[in-house]
Amino acid sequence: MTTPSAPDRPIRVLVAKAGLDGHDRGAKVVAAALRDAGFEVVYTGLRQTPEMIVEAALQEDVDAVGLSIHSGAHMTLFPRVVALLAARGLSHVLVTGGGIIPPADAAALEAQGVGRLFGPGTPTRDLVEYLRTTVGERRARRAVASG
Repeated sequence: MTTPSAPDRPIRVLVAKAGLDGHDRGAKVVAAALRDAGFEVVYTGLRQTPEMIVEAALQEDVDAVGLSIHSGAHMTLFPRVVALLAARGLSHVLVTGGGIIPPADAAALEAQGVGRLFGPGTPTRDLVEYLRTTVGERRARRAVASG
């Protein structure tokens, strides 16, 4: 019998629009592409607070949170989600995402624990490959640590 967090279950990703950003076309495209690639996807909709996102991540037992941000608030929202996940014992959940994020900011966010960030025009297959590889590696490390 497998558990919901078993390594062989489909990768579960929460796609969220954090903050007051009302542009969700990219998030919907990403959610559909991930679903088409065999991922389980939870889309939270617009105007989510970091607290709402982390609560949904906990309730949905996700492997990754993908934040879509075009409002310029990425240097506040990404670190807040990472910190709240850690506070809830969810440090194993990958935080990734995309939007309009300057390369210097992406590097600073990576140093704070955020995964790879994807800009406009990135082929969705790049995101699918990244999630499969990175979540797979994280699952393997957790299995070794708990086993």
